[in-house]
Amino acid sequence: MPASLPSDSLPRAGGRGKVSLRELPTKLYGIPNCSTVKKARDWLSQQGIVTEFHDFKKLGLSAETLQHWLQQRDLSELVNRKGLTWRGLTEDQKQQVQDPLSALSLIMEKTSLIKRPVLEQDGKVLHVGFDASAYEKIFNVKD
Repeated sequence: MPASLPSDSLPRAGGRGKVSLRELPTKLYGIPNCSTVKKARDWLSQQGIVTEFHDFKKLGLSAETLQHWLQQRDLSELVNRKGLTWRGLTEDQKQQVQDPLSALSLIMEKTSLIKRPVLEQDGKVLHVGFDASAYEKIFNVKD
């Protein structure tokens, strides 16, 4: 049940115009040495989009945050099945990751199982992974 992309702007409180998504606090979750995370951070910086970076290797990730993501995105979208961490799992662990309830503790233990980066704004997952054209649509960036 992926959430749809947000509109390029949201109503301001009190109905005084609209606020651009570019103006809202944005948070990027990932690990700094991941090449995809680096691309996302560079793109956001080049567009002048101020982003708080959350390194979940150093800062961890709360179960509440992960559960919140799973309410918005399918588990299959959030799990990185291409990385070394996935390849290092036992078959039993891979089966465990098929179910959101049983996957939670394993993903919390091995945060590298999360597809990176996760772009979030005001508690809403905007995108998982990095795709410049998707980011352009999210932030209404025109060439």
